[in-house]
Amino acid sequence: MISRHTQHDSRRHRIRTAIIVILVFALAAAALALAGLRWKASDPSSMPSASSSTSSMSSALSRSKAPKASSSPSHAAADDAPEEKASKAVDAMPLKDQVGQLVMAPLFAGSDPSSLHDLVADQHVGSVLIIGNWNTGVSGVKQSTDALQSYAPQNNRLIMATDQEGGQVQHLRGPGFDAMPSGVEQGRLSPNQLTDSASQWGGQLKSAGINVDLAPVADTVQTDRAGNAPIGALDRDFGLDASGNAQHATAFINGMRQAGVETTIKHYPGLGTVSGNTDFTANGILDTTTTLDGDEIGAFTTALQAKPGMVMMSLATYQAIDPANPAAFSNALIDGHLRTQSGYDGVVTSDSLSATAVNGIAPDQLGVRFIEAGGDLACIGANQYVQPILDGLNQRAASDPAFAQKVKQSATRVMTLKYRMGLAQ
Repeated sequence: MISRHTQHDSRRHRIRTAIIVILVFALAAAALALAGLRWKASDPSSMPSASSSTSSMSSALSRSKAPKASSSPSHAAADDAPEEKASKAVDAMPLKDQVGQLVMAPLFAGSDPSSLHDLVADQHVGSVLIIGNWNTGVSGVKQSTDALQSYAPQNNRLIMATDQEGGQVQHLRGPGFDAMPSGVEQGRLSPNQLTDSASQWGGQLKSAGINVDLAPVADTVQTDRAGNAPIGALDRDFGLDASGNAQHATAFINGMRQAGVETTIKHYPGLGTVSGNTDFTANGILDTTTTLDGDEIGAFTTALQAKPGMVMMSLATYQAIDPANPAAFSNALIDGHLRTQSGYDGVVTSDSLSATAVNGIAPDQLGVRFIEAGGDLACIGANQYVQPILDGLNQRAASDPAFAQKVKQSATRVMTLKYRMGLAQ
């Protein structure tokens, strides 16, 4: 018979054994769980996503302290787009500064750049036309363009333009500038050869501080060449049919862009059928044949696919399109056909508003009529016209909210081009 003491010791032994067994099983279970966690950590497919990495214990605290979500990549990209930057920049501009962006003032060969200081520094004129017979070479032109740029804000530099077509229309010559062949001679090159040549000419312009070439000429001469004073008589066109002219204009645009210089196709919708040169006469500048669906305007439409920096409007009048207005003042041509039908949303500049063709219009109304029609950048070839055009734009914008809105839209297009060119920051 077992004693009570022995029975008590036996019971205690069984309890200890049971506890040990339980502890062993618990430790084994813990070891298995730990091994499983380690396996999951080494298996990429079992890793939690970034969006679920916050522990449940701290989720409420994290939600209360988390910053607002940052913009999505697509939204950030939109904010960085030239159009968005331009819109914000123009929104921050006083109306007078917006108007200044719509004017291209001339600096003639031999003139002191300081003559434009007030226009650039105080009236915020945003573009300068380097015009005349500059024979000082690249270094001489660069001295003037550098001086002009020093008058402009660092974050909104000047569009610096010139007419460097070739042949009889080449404003910049001398050491560092090639003697460019005429448009007709360029038309004898293959498109690839012309692209290479334009890239070389563009590099020379870039070295001189020029960032926009008011070329190429995309006009198609459809009459006797000698009788077509603005284009054919001067061999300014590529001398081909509309399709060939468009192809060569595209090659010229691409070559200049390779060198970092933007271009301007001109003279929209074409000066190939008039007899008078709009720079010097108001006679013989009525085009009676060009239509919106014709080959001549089609050459421009094709060249637009190369995305030139600007389109220059002619100062001739087109009877079959808008018999009441020169092209530069034609809403039907600019807002109607060029922008709406052709889809061009870039800068529209004018041929020189100081030209004889439009000298029957009061100088202070030239810019107003151009902007009303949908234009953006008033190109001016005579110094005495600059201030009246600025004054007319400012006066109309200050008194007419609808016109002020047009000024804002045009300034935004000009600034968009500047952002694309790296002139604005």
